[in-house]
Amino acid sequence: MAERIHPGDSPPSSGEHSNPKPAPPSSDKPIPQPGTYVVQIPKDQVYRVPPPDNSRRYAHLSKSKSSRSTCCRCCCCLLTTILSLLLAAAIAAAVIYFVLKPEAPNYSVESVAIKGFNLTSPSPLSPEFDVTVRADNGNDKIGIYYEKGSSVNVYYQDINLCNGALPVFYQPTNNVTLFKTALKGSGIELTAASLRSISNDQNKGTVPFTLKLRAPVKIKAGSVKTWKITVKVTCKITVDKLTASSKIVSKDCDYGVDLW
Repeated sequence: MAERIHPGDSPPSSGEHSNPKPAPPSSDKPIPQPGTYVVQIPKDQVYRVPPPDNSRRYAHLSKSKSSRSTCCRCCCCLLTTILSLLLAAAIAAAVIYFVLKPEAPNYSVESVAIKGFNLTSPSPLSPEFDVTVRADNGNDKIGIYYEKGSSVNVYYQDINLCNGALPVFYQPTNNVTLFKTALKGSGIELTAASLRSISNDQNKGTVPFTLKLRAPVKIKAGSVKTWKITVKVTCKITVDKLTASSKIVSKDCDYGVDLW
């Protein structure tokens, strides 16, 4: 019968017979301490389930990615819509241009009759200009409606001498219209320098004026009418004298449009 060996007992002498157990094979893995346990978890579960301390951070990051993705999709949809609308508008404008072949109307001042210029009187002036304007619509498929709210002003240097408005009318295609407008001013006081300047110009037979015309119009193509468009005409005119029989010495008109 084998003897029990307690930790406090000395090892048996060499003379005593014993059956020693073979030593366990060496291993590089750490040996757990007594009273501990090793739990093995598959790697796929470790990566899929976040630790409890990081669960809030994981949820926050997930929501941030989702919101960024939604925002990017909205921006892409908006940009695509805008580009599609711009492309459609460009195609429509090209079709209208090639079908209608619009031409800008031509404007010029045909005659000017002047009254109310008494340069020798110290009283304020009340000038009157009867201006005849020529409008040439050379379009084959476009008519022009001249609406209310127009204005015509005549300036000497920077002094507004008189003002008026154009008549309301419709100008058909391939039409030339001459319309006369009466421009009136009152209480115009010129400085001594301006009086000397305009008197010298009249003595030389070259009195320069600037006529500014602004007219809201609507374009008609077939049965379609556009929104109101503002026609802007600026004419530099020079007359020989300040009377009702004055004649235009030179004239130069510029034309522009405000679409909105």
